[in-house]
Amino acid sequence: MKNTFLLLFLVLQSAWVVGCGSMSSENGMGLAPLPVDPAFVSTSVTATKNPQVASYLVITQRQDANVTVDFGLDTNYGLQTWTQPVLHTSQGNRFKMLVAGMRAFTTYHMRARVDFSDGSQWLDADHTFTTGGLPTARVPQLTVTQPVGSQPNPGIELFDVAKFGGIPTTAPVTAFASDLEGNIIWFDDLQDGTQLDYPFPLKLLPDGNFLIVIAGLSNSISEINLAGDTVWQLSLADLDNSLTAAGFGLAPSSFHHDILPLPNGHLIVLASENRTFNNLPGLPGATQVIGDALIDLDENRKPVWTWSTFDHLDINRQPLGFPDWTHSNAVIYSPDDGNLILSIRNQNWVIKINYKDSDGDGGILWRLGPGGDFTIPNGTPADFNYAQHYPVLIGPAKSGVFPLMMFDNGNNRLINGMVCDSPGAASCYSRPVVFQLDEAAKTAQIQWQDKVPAFSSCCGNINLLDNGNIEYDIAILTGAPQVSRIQEVTFDPVSPQLVWQMDLTGQLAYRAFRIPSLYPGVTWTQTP
Repeated sequence: MKNTFLLLFLVLQSAWVVGCGSMSSENGMGLAPLPVDPAFVSTSVTATKNPQVASYLVITQRQDANVTVDFGLDTNYGLQTWTQPVLHTSQGNRFKMLVAGMRAFTTYHMRARVDFSDGSQWLDADHTFTTGGLPTARVPQLTVTQPVGSQPNPGIELFDVAKFGGIPTTAPVTAFASDLEGNIIWFDDLQDGTQLDYPFPLKLLPDGNFLIVIAGLSNSISEINLAGDTVWQLSLADLDNSLTAAGFGLAPSSFHHDILPLPNGHLIVLASENRTFNNLPGLPGATQVIGDALIDLDENRKPVWTWSTFDHLDINRQPLGFPDWTHSNAVIYSPDDGNLILSIRNQNWVIKINYKDSDGDGGILWRLGPGGDFTIPNGTPADFNYAQHYPVLIGPAKSGVFPLMMFDNGNNRLINGMVCDSPGAASCYSRPVVFQLDEAAKTAQIQWQDKVPAFSSCCGNINLLDNGNIEYDIAILTGAPQVSRIQEVTFDPVSPQLVWQMDLTGQLAYRAFRIPSLYPGVTWTQTP
């Protein structure tokens, strides 16, 4: 009878096998590792609701295992996911890897690598997976230009596309990633049946999921995985209830433009706030004003700190008028002092806020822009930032001295004492720019800039790439309003040279980012 049970056990174990290979295991008595039958590992590959994402399931008899999936167009693979540990569940030791980064309507090969703590490894047999894709009308239209001999920074391009007003359900998707040749290799469909919501913005998280502020009918914040499954969602009503329960006198009217994950697991949420003012100078009667608020949510997504433009800015300073008084569009974290830096487009300011990791009083420490606290050595008012987007810290602060880059849109830029594009004045222009800030001396030295050939009246972003080049998004091209252009250029202070360019036609790229891959800590050096 004992032999019968043993035989049955071995048969059941063998039935799990999809691949073949070899590995070793401790025998539990401190002796040298012994060969282990490959039946101790089972795998399967299945489809997900996203036609360009596969689900690779690995089940092992041992928990001390880490899984990586290699994939590519042939059995040389060339691409890989990140490495993740097998988890112990009620169904055994298993891990489901979402494999993403594949072109549409293409057959891919993939193979799991299972590494054990004793240094042994098990390789699965090759699997094939044929992707689906979007209908032609829903595929974003991308065109790539690359000068001969140039070498762009490796990785992929992540887009979040803005759309103001209704969007038909047949429109191209608004959250997607492409390879550097312009092939769509991942997307998330935000269609709700009546119109397409859009990401405002979209960010890859350290846990491999995406954080999305969803604008449109479904104004909310969501974390999703690569297949598009919702991990959690926070509605405006949920946030309002939490603020009331915590005793904060704040009533946000929408999520918009940005959200900031912090190193301690908190989230800084950017939200609109509406207030009514009576008899402002030159404005008799009631005036509706839209300001902004920052809300610090702890790891349980409960508010622990808030900040409002109404409490810290002069309501009578309105460079771009009412009702959209501030129109903040980006918030970043200053790791050396635990404070926040906020881009307030309609004030032409980038400000630093005394946040102190939730303990600050919210005071404004400095204001960069016309009428602010900084001077530009040997500069003119035209050299300041106007209606800017997306400030980025690109180096650690040393005694309050550090570079800050941004995309300077240039709306209402003051040139030779006149507002650009006004009668008789010079034309408005946009530029990516890097300022060297000295917080003590309050100087902002222009370290690098590149005046782009088109004025972009809204949106855009900028980043320093690993190869030392700079990439920026010109969201609106003057003369070609249906085109957004992303450019990678050399960080040459005299004559930046084009390295790579991608045009998105028929949509507005609110932001476009070069990211190493769809998996944190993994860089794809070849085209998916």
